[in-house]
Amino acid sequence: MDAHATTSVKLEKQRNKKSRVYTLAQKFMAQRYLQAMALVGIAWMIIFSYVPLYGLIIAFKEYDITRSISESPWVGLAQFKEFLTDDSLPYVLKNTLAMSALKLLIGFPIPILFALFVNELRSLRYKKIVQTISYLPHFLSWVILGGILTTWLADVGIVNDLLMALHLIKEPISYLAEPGYFWTIIVSSDIWKELGWNAIIYLAAIASVSPDLYEAATMDGASRFQKMFLITLPMIKGTIAILFILAVSGILSSNFDQVFILKNQLNESASNVIDTYVYQVGISEGRYSYSTAVGLFKSIIAFLLLLSANYVTKKLNDTSLL
Repeated sequence: MDAHATTSVKLEKQRNKKSRVYTLAQKFMAQRYLQAMALVGIAWMIIFSYVPLYGLIIAFKEYDITRSISESPWVGLAQFKEFLTDDSLPYVLKNTLAMSALKLLIGFPIPILFALFVNELRSLRYKKIVQTISYLPHFLSWVILGGILTTWLADVGIVNDLLMALHLIKEPISYLAEPGYFWTIIVSSDIWKELGWNAIIYLAAIASVSPDLYEAATMDGASRFQKMFLITLPMIKGTIAILFILAVSGILSSNFDQVFILKNQLNESASNVIDTYVYQVGISEGRYSYSTAVGLFKSIIAFLLLLSANYVTKKLNDTSLL
């Protein structure tokens, strides 16, 4: 009886296994077009995101373009030590952190406020016009916007002409030639370019708020501002927390395109950040191991910042990525 029972159990398991495989095959065939699209995405991710990870080992080697990665000699942490002891690191790090901190402190909350006020517009047509105008700069590259800003901020540009016409300044100012103005230009131009685009996700989150809450608040006599800050804002705090975590993790990245287009030799003391420094020292001079080491260092710091911000937001409002 025991042997017969054991055999029956094995046969039952085999039948169940075949049944699961058959069901899985049926589902796959029924969703074959969706599965094909998903497989293309997975293949793309493996080829362009995971396979290149092998190249990170050149951060621990003295890579020469005339030799393969495997033939290059190991140097351990020499590239990291060179970066961390470089005389340029303090001011490069200062510029990077200062710009990123200003973007986080000023640029992060502005799209939230913009989304709140856009949501309060009664005219649907006017709301669409405002959103469309705010989106447009996002679709222009920094090459184009950099040229526009360079023209506007020139000695004979529209900014100087306007300020002189208003008698706010007596003579033209070369804004891009003055290091003291560079951080302000970077932060304000970044807000201008990404304001509408960054507000999209907040507007989507606001759209999911139940209208019943607003109706109840209206019956209780709440004003539009009270409903905005006591209902809308608390209801989207989860979305805000997630985007804040992602913003903190990128604090060592300073938007290379933007800085590279607007920097010059006159404002270099305020414009040279880690990304441009790596481009100058690593890429331009062919020091690929050095640039890879700096990039890996940034990635490690970004990962630690991500975990830290995730931990803090989880403790504060029970919202996190992990």
